[in-house]
Amino acid sequence: MNIKKNLYNNEKELIRQAINNDRMAQKHIFTTYSPKMLGICRRYIKDIHLSEDVMIKGFVKIFSSLQNFSFQGSFEGWIRKIITNECISFLRSKKQLFYTEETYYFEEIHDEINQQFSVEEIEKLIDSLPDGYRIVFNLYAIEGYKHSEIAKMLGISEGTSKSQLSHARKILKKQITLLNN
Repeated sequence: MNIKKNLYNNEKELIRQAINNDRMAQKHIFTTYSPKMLGICRRYIKDIHLSEDVMIKGFVKIFSSLQNFSFQGSFEGWIRKIITNECISFLRSKKQLFYTEETYYFEEIHDEINQQFSVEEIEKLIDSLPDGYRIVFNLYAIEGYKHSEIAKMLGISEGTSKSQLSHARKILKKQITLLNN
C-alpha cells in the first residue's frame, strides 16, 4: 500500500493508473478533487443535492474521457472545465438559462466594502442574482473565462455576456452597499 501511495505523488502516473481502471487511483482523484468541484457546482446550481448529482455525472465523464487528457496544462483545470460544462448543460436541460439581449455598458464595482463578509454571505449574494447574471458572473469573475469563451459556451453574443456581467456587478454593488449601511 505504501508503494502505491508513493506512485500517487506523481500526477502523471496516477492518471495513467486511473486510465487503466485502477479503482484506488480513481478514488484518489475523486477524493482529491471532488470537494472543490462540488463548490463549483454549487455556485451554478443552488440546490446542494442537484449540485452533487451534477458533480457525480461530471466525474463519470471525467473518468470515461481520462484517456483524452493530453498532459498539457493543469489536470485540475481540465477537470474544472468538464465540471463547469456539466453544470451549464444541466441548467440548459432544465431551461434555467435566460439572457437578455441588451447593449453593453460597464460599471466597475469600486472597493466600497467596509466590512469583512463570510464566504456564506458572499455565496448568498451571488445566489440571489438572476440565473443568467449568476452564470456569467461565475464564469467571468470566478472561473476566469473571457467573454468570447463565455459567449461560445452559452450560445450567446459577446455583448450579451458583457451586459449580463455588468448587470450582475451592479446588483452586487447595490447589495453590498445596503449591507454596509
